[in-house]
Amino acid sequence: MKAAIVGISGPALLPGEAELLEAHPPAGVVLFARNILTRSQLAALVTALRRHLAPEAVLMVDQEGGRVARLRPPAWRAHPPAAAIGAVFARDRAAGERLAWLQGALIGRQCAQAGFEVVTAPVLDLAVPGADAVVGDRAFAAAPEAVALLGGAMAAGLLAAGIQPVAKHAPGHGRAGTDSHLGLPVIAAADLAADIAPFAANAALPWMMTAHCLYPALDPDRPATLSAAIIGAVIRGRIGFAGVLVSDDLGMGALSGAIAARAAAALAAGCDLALYCAGDEETARVLAAVPALGAEGRARLARARALAAERREVLDSAALARERDRLLA
Repeated sequence: MKAAIVGISGPALLPGEAELLEAHPPAGVVLFARNILTRSQLAALVTALRRHLAPEAVLMVDQEGGRVARLRPPAWRAHPPAAAIGAVFARDRAAGERLAWLQGALIGRQCAQAGFEVVTAPVLDLAVPGADAVVGDRAFAAAPEAVALLGGAMAAGLLAAGIQPVAKHAPGHGRAGTDSHLGLPVIAAADLAADIAPFAANAALPWMMTAHCLYPALDPDRPATLSAAIIGAVIRGRIGFAGVLVSDDLGMGALSGAIAARAAAALAAGCDLALYCAGDEETARVLAAVPALGAEGRARLARARALAAERREVLDSAALARERDRLLA
């Protein structure tokens, strides 16, 4: 099983994609809006993917709520952005924390029913005035303590639904003045303690995702995804994260060079998994180039799956949705 998670091109698994998944089995597949049309179509796609993936491979989806949602109405319930939860928390801490848990539980239940195991949420980045809107209302709040608490509550809700949450984007993307989909953000702050704090508070979560940002105070030469110094000393060290570390999408404009070379550099820097989402012809090059997932990475994946199984609860989605609507009103 290769140390990569990859996308596919469309709403059905193409024969060439099926052959690729069998020839170079990835650690997982991530799905996006282009892959998800209806409940029946998604169910057929998940069945097809499972037929060609290794049993321990994961199915991942980007489902935060708000504008980052791949399962959308009318087939699936809509969810508010993190900032709306943060606004409730600012008025009533207990209600806001409960609302964050409900957000995680409802998104988690929705995704688990659709066949996913991993959801790339919560966002633990800070809401920073004047920063680029790439994070914006995806952040719960400006205060690190609020972000840590609400992100942890959302993650707990996801786990209650049997879903493995992915905290993102370590060590903190909120100050970025550039959209990392388009270019490389340079976060010039010398003191990043506030940005790091929500990740440190949630270091026990099973997954984290790296930020495609340059932090000159931490590594003047390489963005976090490609920096052994940041991954080793900050994410694994200062934050204390011991779970599955996945890169952000390697196809984003923040990085340069061939995609396969980016994947190799992310893995060499200390990421467990390279994420490439486009589902295009580069996918084959990435899967051919990256090494097999080692024993440590496999153990981390197994622990993440076991944690979600251990924390899973019986949930009543309709009742939880009514409670969430009441708290949001």
